[in-house]
Amino acid sequence: MKARNAGNPGNPGKRLALTGIAVAGALALAGCGGSGASGSSGAELSVGASYMPQPVSADMAAGFLTITNRGGTKDELTSVTSDSAGEITMHETNGGAMEEVHSFEVPAHGQLVFKSGGNHLMFEKLKHRPEQGDTITLKLKFAESGPLTVEMPVKSATYNPSTGH
Repeated sequence: MKARNAGNPGNPGKRLALTGIAVAGALALAGCGGSGASGSSGAELSVGASYMPQPVSADMAAGFLTITNRGGTKDELTSVTSDSAGEITMHETNGGAMEEVHSFEVPAHGQLVFKSGGNHLMFEKLKHRPEQGDTITLKLKFAESGPLTVEMPVKSATYNPSTGH
């Protein structure tokens, strides 16, 4: 009965109230995104240029990649995991000294670059020594955005990417 009355031109108050509820509900749903979803003002993360030079050690390797944020909100890389390694730590290089860090900011409308001689990933306690041509699967976890899965190819130990990292 109420729906029929709401559509009755003689009852504009109920129709207006139901329209307002419908609009409010639609707006609330539009603001809800799944894990990793991002709107025009949130972080919009993607990963490119990932690679691992073939390690010279059987139990340790380095990894490099670029995380791009096209969104209007910064995020933070909080951890990296892979079934290929017992542990992956994140490092920054300052003045030639390597230091482990527990998170990296991914700036709004910017990039977080992991490159040789700079920020990098350290794969420790490798479960097997990766060979050139292999692919390592990583999971990147962020403070705000959902996780990203990355396929990291293993390149030659002397690989020098055209992107400069």
